[in-house]
Amino acid sequence: MNIDTALFYVFAAVLLFASFRVITARSPVYAALFLVLAFFNAACIWMLLRAEFLAIVLVLVYVGAVMVLFLFVVMMLDVGSEALREGFWTHFPVAAIVGVVIALEMAAVLIPGTRLTDAPVLSPAAMKLGNTKLLGIEVYTNYLYPLQIAAVLLLVAIIAAIALTLRKRKDSKYQNPSDQVRVRAVDRMRVVKMKAVVEPPAPPPVVAPPPTPVAAPTTPTATAAPAAGEKK
Repeated sequence: MNIDTALFYVFAAVLLFASFRVITARSPVYAALFLVLAFFNAACIWMLLRAEFLAIVLVLVYVGAVMVLFLFVVMMLDVGSEALREGFWTHFPVAAIVGVVIALEMAAVLIPGTRLTDAPVLSPAAMKLGNTKLLGIEVYTNYLYPLQIAAVLLLVAIIAAIALTLRKRKDSKYQNPSDQVRVRAVDRMRVVKMKAVVEPPAPPPVVAPPPTPVAAPTTPTATAAPAAGEKK
């Protein structure tokens, strides 16, 4: 076993673990972060396969842009994990059957493309073009219609995400522009004729009399008797 094979098994194991945690994480934010980890490991595997352009595109486009949008959508929707997990085990058998069918279909489509014996031999002129240019020629000639369909699906997903963020929430205030445009002056203001009511003047405040000062008690003072020979 060489170093490339060992790195492939390491990246593949981390990729499988991150993929499993994406669907089992309790928090949607943690699930998105595990998906970022899965994308990084897939990019590393593509680097081992010498598909440098696909690896860079996966890191820049999916990790740098799409996953940021996923995180923003998750945070703006404020989806409760408890509400998502209601009835999980009830629908698990049907979901497992559908997942197995999808996995078998993908295997039936992808496994024949991994046979190296059936791979066409490139001409020396095509090998000089490089992986990036050959990939562009293949995508925009033989796979142009699937590329356009994928672009339309992504556009629908973006519009759906924006529409979901505009739903009514109890803790948000918003205005309806259509109702503001259709409003009339009669609906905004109504003149009501009422009789004038004159309120009587308020009575003057009652001032309490000041408290009467209390005289301090006097204490008798003793006088000395005159001495003999002194006149009074």
